Amino acid sequence: MRVVVLGGTSGIGRAIAESCAADGDEVLVTGRDPEKLRTVAEKVAVAEAVDGRSAEDVRAFFARHGRFDHLVLALSSASGAGTLRDLKMDDLRAGFEGKLFPHLTAAQAALDTIAGDGSITFITAASAQGSIPGTAGLAAINGALERAVPPLAAELAPIRVNAVSPGVIDTPWWSAIPEAQRREQFAAFAEQTPVRRVGRPEDVAGTVRFLMSAGFVTGRVITCDGGLTL
Repeated sequence: MRVVVLGGTSGIGRAIAESCAADGDEVLVTGRDPEKLRTVAEKVAVAEAVDGRSAEDVRAFFARHGRFDHLVLALSSASGAGTLRDLKMDDLRAGFEGKLFPHLTAAQAALDTIAGDGSITFITAASAQGSIPGTAGLAAINGALERAVPPLAAELAPIRVNAVSPGVIDTPWWSAIPEAQRREQFAAFAEQTPVRRVGRPEDVAGTVRFLMSAGFVTGRVITCDGGLTL
């Protein structure tokens, strides 16, 4: 199979790309950080600098590389977090512009080159389903994306459209928090989670791989959070 992972140079996106490549798929990865692109290049077929926020860049990428089977959209943004009292609306807009619009732009740009029996998988976040104070902005961004999945599955059929909604996953997304504080937060989340740990990028990669192969599943958001949102 030929798999495209936008945002595949770090964290969940990289785990997905490496998992697919290890299974023998031809994997094309995009990112913005030159160093991260270099480190992943030896493990995938293509590692190319593309700004997922630029519709022109994304359209040009798909035009260059032609037909493929599966598209995974792992573009992320940390903007939009914070309590409502302190949340800056410009940060919330940046969150929408850094995640919602790039996901939909990429899906639109891919339509002429994705195989008719292929799939599109969005990576959202379980904040859309939770009630943790300080995550209303993130919930709005990811909730908008998750709500788009069912109508897109109907509209784009027979291409399958799904999403994976990760919970707390130990990735560089959390790197802005000091190490000791981060570990304390992870321990607290693990205590609340039925599986008694936070997630690993490989957990999400396995769920995405399932959706790629699940030819009778479309229009669904699969929560991968160890039961945290129960």
